[in-house]
Amino acid sequence: MMNIVYHLGLHCTDEHRLETCLRQNAPALAAQGIVIPDPKVCGPILRNVVNAMQGAPSSPQTEETILDAVMIQDEAARLVFSNEAFLCVRAHVLGRGRLYPNAGGKVSALANLLPSCAAEMAFAIRNPATFLPALYQSGRWESFEAFLSGADPLALSWAEMVGRIRAERPDVPLTVWCDEDTPLIWPEVLRAVAGAAPGTALAGEGARLAGLMSPEGAARLADYLAARPAMPPAQRHRAVAAFLDKYALEGALEMELDLPGWTGALIEDLSRRYDADVEEIAAMEGVRLITPWPLAPAARPQPMPSAAL
Repeated sequence: MMNIVYHLGLHCTDEHRLETCLRQNAPALAAQGIVIPDPKVCGPILRNVVNAMQGAPSSPQTEETILDAVMIQDEAARLVFSNEAFLCVRAHVLGRGRLYPNAGGKVSALANLLPSCAAEMAFAIRNPATFLPALYQSGRWESFEAFLSGADPLALSWAEMVGRIRAERPDVPLTVWCDEDTPLIWPEVLRAVAGAAPGTALAGEGARLAGLMSPEGAARLADYLAARPAMPPAQRHRAVAAFLDKYALEGALEMELDLPGWTGALIEDLSRRYDADVEEIAAMEGVRLITPWPLAPAARPQPMPSAAL
């Protein structure tokens, strides 16, 4: 049975980096039966079928039509689709006081696109203390209050959203990670989503760290890791955290938030709620959480209010 992975992206997290990196490694992945279809081709096709089927399972004929259109080789063991709008467009991320209010139904509709295949979902979540400002600044809302549409930031819960998906489709495994942790766990994320064999070398797996460190630090870390290709993930995370501690660019691990009323106290409350959400998600059946914890909090970008507020 073919496996289909839907990388949901989620807005203001991946920003197409995963899809771009995997497509750069297309030949190596294709040798393992892993295909990364061109999103410009598969995006409209999948969207049209989802809209036409309205959540119902596709017929065998429709499945065949989809696969014929998106496949770039005769056979595959795994297809990876990636699109940040799989769940909704940015304007609909918040609704009814929830994050992605239609996530359960959308995931079910995606899983029903190719019902004869085994579906998986993958996505990153992000601390609402930075996710909400980033999402607001990426759109065209009249005000932050209009953007929130009455939602209480402290009541927004990723665990609640993931729980709805699990309730709707308990048969669909989820792979989740924290966007803030991605520079530390990028190789693990790439291999997990792609389903690549352990030890598969992927070009670009160190790219997420390069922007956080001085050129000297990035070069030293690259040499250190290259000399230790069989290093276990936990040991690699410790090494990366140590290099970041020494070579991180000034301000690279801080995120200034410039919103009226976005105080230090609110940011701390949102961050505590986020950490509790992550722990709850990690305990959910059918969910694989990729994390470098307990190292992650010290190496994550830390949200802080603007000095002007």
